[in-house]
Amino acid sequence: MLAAERRDHLLGLLARDGKIVAKDVAAGLGISEDSVRRDLRDLAAEGLCQRVYGGALPVSPAVVDYAARQSVAADGKRKVARVAAGLVRPGSALILDGGTTALAVARALPADLGCTVITHSPTVASALLGHPLAEVFLLGGRLFKHSAVACGAAAVEAAQNVSADVCLLGVTGVHPEAGLTTGDAEEAAMKRALASRAADTYVLASSEKIGTASRFRVLPWEAVSGVITDCPAEGPVLGELTARGVRVLSAG
Repeated sequence: MLAAERRDHLLGLLARDGKIVAKDVAAGLGISEDSVRRDLRDLAAEGLCQRVYGGALPVSPAVVDYAARQSVAADGKRKVARVAAGLVRPGSALILDGGTTALAVARALPADLGCTVITHSPTVASALLGHPLAEVFLLGGRLFKHSAVACGAAAVEAAQNVSADVCLLGVTGVHPEAGLTTGDAEEAAMKRALASRAADTYVLASSEKIGTASRFRVLPWEAVSGVITDCPAEGPVLGELTARGVRVLSAG
């Protein structure tokens, strides 16, 4: 089989099965695992898959920069945001992550809601200027421009001094095996710090993130209370998550 044919075969497997197991592909094609791994490296370099131990997973489209992400699955993010906003009770404290879905949540919160919102996102904080009864605490640190959030040691330290009832957390990848992932190590550390300060953590995951993976793991499944998504609950990925005991809140 020519290299181009192997490439098409691998991309077809990824689209059909949602993953590639290198040893299975090698056995099926009668080639070495090294050849498969080399093909996967080439595909990963082009942004067509996310390499993991033993193979590859679909790459998340949510790893593009902040401006580009605003036009990705905008309707799905609004649906997720409406469900997430319903989890915020009057008088409660909310940790709201950064990113475009979190921004949609801020906009979905009732204008007359009295609550405390803790965030490391300047854009989220700005979106809450029109909420007169919401107390807003902005955590500072080095500005990670890719996601328009504060990250780094100073931001993590600031997060360790707050607490909340609920944390609404954004990720770029949601996969039963890879877990909850994002594309930057420092951002992943910041997300863990935020989640550790809330009684309950819910993951904001519009449909383009379901079944995909990014490079850095954020949290194990047992560390979250549920996933909010607009993806159909009967889909294979969400079905597997439900079987694992993960609560899925469908916004579809």
